[in-house]
Formats: sequence, C-alpha cells, structure tokens
Amino acid sequence: MSEITTRTALVVGASGITGSALVSQLVADGWQVLSLSRSAKSAPGIRGIAADLLDPVSLAAALADEMPTHVFFTAWQRRETEAENIAVNSAMVRDLLTALDHAPLEHVALVTGLKHYLGPFEAYAAGEMPDTPFHEDEPRLDTPNFYYAQEDELFAAAEKQGFTWSVHRSHTVIGHAVGNAMNMGLTIAVQAAIVNELGLDFVFPGSEAQWNSLTDMTDAGVLADQMVWAATDPAGADEAFNIVNGDVFRWRWMWPRLAAHLGVPAERVVGFADAPRPLEQQMQDHESVWPRIAQKHGLVEPDVSRLASWWHTDADLGREMEVVTDMGKSREAGFLVFTRTERSFAELFDRYRADRIIPPVL
Repeated sequence: MSEITTRTALVVGASGITGSALVSQLVADGWQVLSLSRSAKSAPGIRGIAADLLDPVSLAAALADEMPTHVFFTAWQRRETEAENIAVNSAMVRDLLTALDHAPLEHVALVTGLKHYLGPFEAYAAGEMPDTPFHEDEPRLDTPNFYYAQEDELFAAAEKQGFTWSVHRSHTVIGHAVGNAMNMGLTIAVQAAIVNELGLDFVFPGSEAQWNSLTDMTDAGVLADQMVWAATDPAGADEAFNIVNGDVFRWRWMWPRLAAHLGVPAERVVGFADAPRPLEQQMQDHESVWPRIAQKHGLVEPDVSRLASWWHTDADLGREMEVVTDMGKSREAGFLVFTRTERSFAELFDRYRADRIIPPVL
C-alpha cells in the first residue's frame, strides 16, 4: 500500500468555495475524503458524515468511529457581534478537535483571512494596522478577533494531541460554489447579467483607494494547493502562511477586463467617480429581474440571494486603503504555485456558464 492511501482527510466546510476546491484536489490525489456537514452529502470518492458543528454532542457521536489523519477546517459562521463570532467560531474548532481526540491526527489546517491584519467586521480597517504588504510575523491587533480565537484553540489542541498545524490567511477567495456568503466572482457575474438584461451601466461599486491602488486575490485552487502542501511537507508544519495568487493588479485595470469576459459592452463600463456606489444600493431595485433572466436562459437557480453576496463585495471593494499580501514566507519554504487572477476569473465564469448558473455571453 502506498503512503498516500493511508491518508484520510476530514474536510469541514466541503460545500463552500474553499472546501469544494480542496475536496476536488484531495480526491484527484487519491486521498480518502470525509465531508462533515448537517446533510452528510456523499459523492464519488467522498463519504459524508452528518453532524452539527454547533452541537458538541452531535460531533462526538458522529466522529466516535472516524480515524482521519488530517483535518482541513474551512468553515465559519457569522454572528451580529464579534463577541458572538468569537464564541461560536472558536467553539467549533475546539469541539471538533476534542471529538477527534482518539484519532491519529497528523496535521490540522485552518483557513482564516486578511481580517487577521485588517480587524474584524465591526472594527474593519478602523484602527492602526500594519503597512502593506502584510507579513505573517506582524503582531496581532489590539482588537478582539475570532481568527485569533480560532488559532488559539488550534494551538492548544495541537499541543495536547500531538499533531502539527498550519494557518492559511487568504485574501478574497474566488472559486466555484453556490449559496456561499462571500462570493465575489459569482456576485460580479450576476451584476453583469442584470445590467446586460436591463441595459444599465456596469458600475464599479468600491472606493477610490481600491480603484487606484494595488491589490491581490486568492484562487480557491491555489489555496487548496497550499493547504495540501502544508499538511504533507515538513516545511509547512506549525506555520501561518499568507496565500494569494502571486500577481498584483489595480481594479481600474481589472474591471474592464472582467466586463469583457462577461459580455458587457465597453461603452457601459464605468469606474470610480466621486464616491463609492455599493452594490446593495445599485441592485436594490433591479435584483427582482433575476427570475426572468433565469427562465430566459434556462438557469438552474432562480433565487438571486443564493448567488450574489452584495454586502461582501461591497466590503472588499469599499476599503479605503491598499491591501496587498506578502507571499515570501511560503515561497522560501517551497510552495511555488502561481496563477494570474484575470485567468482565475475567466475560468470561473466559464464554469458557471457550463453549469447554467449564469447566462451565456451573447
């Protein structure tokens, strides 16, 4: 038996943007894959396990006989306040790892993000932050943050249970999923479909700083690559890593290119002018047209709320500061995967069209 067949991965959040890409890679690489969710959804190469992350008793019962060697934790739940975010999201990590105290865990990977440097939702980019590009050795902000609480639970469990760990701090993740609370790629595609249907302008929703400053993003496949690398290469053990695609761009350069990929006429592409124009406001009176678009093009999802996360794209593109991430740490450790962000968007739009989630380019 080869070494790879002895590895069993438990993926938490397997239906999300990151989890979906991760599961695809693990299956392709020959891992045994377990997917934890309330529905216990199975697929070729994936065995579903039914459990509620918010219920320690449910977790303990569901995982009592499971023996994963690796855990990939990609789930989180949003609450009204950061205190609630901390309580809920740290408990999910703690209770899951407690329920696996019997398992032969070798490594646990946790996905967080750049709010590690920018601050939580209710104090987002509001205080003193490190200069860009962000580096992993920056001290924590003096602000409660559920990412910090999750890390602390991970570190404590690793010390007690004897596994190695990795933390993966992604920027905005683009990848294939539906019903996700933070999905910029699909949100922009839905915006384009609505404005094309109504003959409106394709208006950049964000700030002047985001329009003109450098930024970067994270392809879900690149994130999955880094998680698997850190889980299996000694150079990735017990480290926190930033993870982005490796290129940088300005939205004033990217926005018209996305419009072209989405079939928006060039004369209707509008950038920043005077003030941000959030999508929640832009789309308020127009998103009701989506069922008509879905019927017209034979799309599989008529509920626009399962596709577009206006608030999240507004938050990302509305930041009043440059956001660029340093990748030197994992590069020096041997992780060299790279992709161009424009290509990530273009391939993502093609996948959504093939799945009949967004209209074809006419």
